[in-house]
Amino acid sequence: MSVLRRVIAVTAGATALTFGLALPALAHVTINPGSAEKGGFTKVAFRVPNERDDASTTKIEVSLPVDHPLPFVSVRPVPGWDVKVTESKLPAPVQSKYGEITEAVTKITWSGGKVEPGQFQEFEVSMGFMPDNVDQLVFPATQTYSSGEVVKWADEPKADGSEAEHPAPVLKLVAPTGDDSHGAAAAPSPTAAAPSVVPVANAAEAAPASAATSDGTARLIGGIGVAVGVIGVGVAVVALRRRPTA
Repeated sequence: MSVLRRVIAVTAGATALTFGLALPALAHVTINPGSAEKGGFTKVAFRVPNERDDASTTKIEVSLPVDHPLPFVSVRPVPGWDVKVTESKLPAPVQSKYGEITEAVTKITWSGGKVEPGQFQEFEVSMGFMPDNVDQLVFPATQTYSSGEVVKWADEPKADGSEAEHPAPVLKLVAPTGDDSHGAAAAPSPTAAAPSVVPVANAAEAAPASAATSDGTARLIGGIGVAVGVIGVGVAVVALRRRPTA
């Protein structure tokens, strides 16, 4: 009996330790989805969980890269929150395939709302064009609590692949695939070809034709079934007539 108790105690302790180690990794600010296509637009959400039991998150600041600035940035309003988009002059002009960039959005701040204990909030941002000469972008974030505590999520990924103590949100950049698999918002283009869509009128005309074809097929099958039934009845009648009488 004592052995069984020891096994249960060790198992419970290991489970508690596992969850204790996993919780910090789940509590930091992240960017979702975690990847976007190079050279395109994308829409992401900065997911902010509240990791305190006695305070609410009241402000979140996200810094955008200045070494690989994003020319176009827009935010989606969040009910109950005020948002401030800060555009600054870059330390040095950055050359890109779209021209020289001297100013860009460098910080986005959400405030005035609350993320209560046990809850999380997502703050959506559309941005582009993604640089095509790097494999990731880092977005350091600062989380402020109603208690006055400030937590900086600014540690870049470690070279050995392990997670930092306060990891910054990281957006992986991947080669274009030709589809919008990452939820990207397509960049406006005046020369973009019109999408290939079947006109409503043609679709309406096509529907009766399809229905007529199906109806014709059904009638043909029904006719064959009737014919087979008639032949079966005829064979049965002939068999009965040939049956010898007692």
